[in-house]
Amino acid sequence: MKLGLNLSFAVKRWVEPERLAALVKHDFATDHVQVTWDLIDPWWPAEQRGAYARRFREAFERAGVVIDSTFSGLAAYSYPQLLAPDELQRGIALQFFKRAVDMTAELGAEVMGTAIGALSYDDARNPQRREFLYQDMLKNIRMIAAHGKERGLKEIHIEATPLFTEIPHSPSVSVQMMEDLKGTEIPVRLLIDWGHALYRPLLGDEADIALWFHICGPYIGAIHLQQTDGEWDRHWDFTKEGIVTPELIKKATKVAGLDEITQYLEVCTAIEDDDDQVYARMKQTMDYLHRELGV
Repeated sequence: MKLGLNLSFAVKRWVEPERLAALVKHDFATDHVQVTWDLIDPWWPAEQRGAYARRFREAFERAGVVIDSTFSGLAAYSYPQLLAPDELQRGIALQFFKRAVDMTAELGAEVMGTAIGALSYDDARNPQRREFLYQDMLKNIRMIAAHGKERGLKEIHIEATPLFTEIPHSPSVSVQMMEDLKGTEIPVRLLIDWGHALYRPLLGDEADIALWFHICGPYIGAIHLQQTDGEWDRHWDFTKEGIVTPELIKKATKVAGLDEITQYLEVCTAIEDDDDQVYARMKQTMDYLHRELGV
């Protein structure tokens, strides 16, 4: 299997591109990363954003680390985006994601990954509104994919999330969405997160990574790896005790034929966590994963 690293752990800590690239390469022995939008904001003025993205790209190239993709992260996830109740908000979200495509291209990455949005309480429980907003979302994703093709991207990855108010949130909804998006200008694929797939309060018996991999396997473009307890979306590192084991990771990946799909460790820490302790846990986690997964 392939192990990569989402740069979420670095937010508000290791934000200098040169420092971060060296940390990833030499301390964590990682050659492939996802850059979170929490480090570079797509809404920044285009000229300044482009200059900073080039600095980021050059720093990682010098370190010998490949920026495979970008991913939306926490700030962008706070907003309803393409599933917002009103057309004005959805139009803003379309602009935002197009700018994220631009930023992805500026970083030299070929894939943009993101959660796509959240329905309001009322819309999520109204079948007519849910279907209307779903169809509107599909239309907008097609436009984002067309813009991605213009900017040289190869794929867009949509993350399945652990909330009924979001789309997709289950294996069947994920597959249906992929079927409904066939024929986009560039392929739209799934990003499956271990913690989301194992979230029992929403999924019940479907909180089974083998089930997710089996049903969604042909559509999976990337995987987020995290330690979790199945009760919340923890995004723990692997110094914590949880239900995700190296044996389960290797078995589920092999059985589903997903060895060639990169699994990016995505650790989200509390802002007030001590920086040196975060570093120590990340170092221990990456050493552990390299050793136990044989990658």
